[in-house]
Amino acid sequence: MKKASIILAILLSISISVMPCLAHFGMVIPSDSMVMPEDNRTISIAISFSHPFEGIGMKLSRPGRFMVMVNGKTQELITGLRQSKVMGEQAWQLDYKINRPGVYTFFMEPEPYWEPAEDCYIIHYTKTAVGAFGSEEGWDDPLGIKTEIVPLTRPFGLYTGNLFQGVVMLNGGPVPYAEVEVEYYNKDGKAEAPTDYMITQVLKSDSNGVFSYTVPKAGWWGFAALNMSDEKIKHKGENKDVELGAVIWVEFHEWKD
Repeated sequence: MKKASIILAILLSISISVMPCLAHFGMVIPSDSMVMPEDNRTISIAISFSHPFEGIGMKLSRPGRFMVMVNGKTQELITGLRQSKVMGEQAWQLDYKINRPGVYTFFMEPEPYWEPAEDCYIIHYTKTAVGAFGSEEGWDDPLGIKTEIVPLTRPFGLYTGNLFQGVVMLNGGPVPYAEVEVEYYNKDGKAEAPTDYMITQVLKSDSNGVFSYTVPKAGWWGFAALNMSDEKIKHKGENKDVELGAVIWVEFHEWKD
């Protein structure tokens, strides 16, 4: 009996160790990625930290920074955040009124998140862009933050099947061969992955830091480029690694005849 229990424990340990890890994503999801003059000019932005495909939320402390850049100017929005729920966990929300044409790039820098399963801290610098009133100037402008994905494809007004490309940036320079995780926001829970491997798509940037991905389904898709920071954060007196995620969320639409 004791021998059988030991064998069962070993098999369970092996099965857990070979299962693909759930991918974390900072999330900044606006109610609309495009705002036209005839539309409601106030958008709602949901800010969370989650496993978007599985619908598993994690508590997001009040972000350290939340801002918008439009026409080359930034505005801090942190004081306007109000607490909410996403996937059953603490998240944040903001209602933002769009008054003029432009590309509105919203950005969130969270407080470091301790992940015991990975024995490290996680910081996901997360952004998304909203095009307003037909303007598209500045959609490829970098924010100049510690790490980010600078889009090479306009990150709104996209059809399903379009190729999305971006450059992974860290400390102001491109990152060759950076690992990029891609995941669908399965908001209604209807999408099913045939295997756990297919929940999170994984690819790498090329020698110039450029990555490409063709989206198979309409909806919101997150792209997270992962790198380790040179800096450490102490946890219970020990220096721990810090995973930096450059995350961008992009919406894709079905073709309509």
